[in-house]
Amino acid sequence: MRFALIGAGMIGAVHARLIKALGDEAVLAAVVDQNLERAGKLVSQYGGRAYATPAEAYAGEEVDAVGICLPSALHADVGVEALRAGKHVIVEKPVDITLAAADRLIEAQRDTGLTVSVISQRRFQPPVAQIRAAIDSGTLGRVTSGIAESAFFRPQSYYDGDDWRGTLAIDGGGALMNQGIHALDLLVWMLGRPVQVSAQTGRLAHSGIEVEDLAGASIVFESGAIGLMLASTAAYPGRPVRLTIHGDQGTAVLDDDELAYFAAANADAPEAPVLEGPDGWGPVELAHLAQYRDFIGAVREGRPPAVTLEAGRRSLATVLAVYESARSGQPVKLKED
Repeated sequence: MRFALIGAGMIGAVHARLIKALGDEAVLAAVVDQNLERAGKLVSQYGGRAYATPAEAYAGEEVDAVGICLPSALHADVGVEALRAGKHVIVEKPVDITLAAADRLIEAQRDTGLTVSVISQRRFQPPVAQIRAAIDSGTLGRVTSGIAESAFFRPQSYYDGDDWRGTLAIDGGGALMNQGIHALDLLVWMLGRPVQVSAQTGRLAHSGIEVEDLAGASIVFESGAIGLMLASTAAYPGRPVRLTIHGDQGTAVLDDDELAYFAAANADAPEAPVLEGPDGWGPVELAHLAQYRDFIGAVREGRPPAVTLEAGRRSLATVLAVYESARSGQPVKLKED
């Protein structure tokens, strides 16, 4: 599969490395960035040709799929352009910063029949897959609650490094929208459709930004289960994602990228899948690679990807409900997907 990467910044470099690691499964055909020098650096390391615009890349190269690695507010429109040009799309999280933008992308995907997946690589981690398998098999019984913690740390220089970081217009949000959304996606994946959110946010440890560096939320799900979410970029020195899922027949805990605890009334922990990849890669990197492989498989087999565009929209809707509740001081009900 021939990929064009749109965006040659930090996350674009991550995606270029992933595509290179896929070997015979994929090739990097083009790197697009308004800063051609930056695009050229990625090309020199990972292959392809540098272009200033997506249209130029589509005209100049044979491209099957596009990886979108731009600031969040640009995701949907660039994705729509790619779909209209006949390209499959894998887009970084969040899918965009508004539901209207996400819906434009969904409409284009439905019109074209092409494949779109939203990056949520933690779903592919073996211990996460174990927990989901325990839910699906009934091993945990009725799922009653979950707790997701994304207690990260970002220094002030992280926000000062790019003029769009920490802005509402481009970043769309802070600790929850851009870091905690991975853990939130896992919570939603495990517990189902959120129906009500009560939340608070704060900006406690950073200056010169318009977004939160701390968010806490209580989420009620359609099943009646209750989830708690903490997202922070103000928790020095930062901790790995921690996810706890409780059921009336068992409990499972993900911590430090491992299944740290598993207890069930009538079963042992399900077997963990094995992820293949380069030696020395960490669990999250291998999971990221697994999502790329799933995306390629979905395109070739004509099936939905494991992380669909609608799943990305559900996570975004939950994030936006957290922000609305924090602004209003009132619980917010979520509409049907």
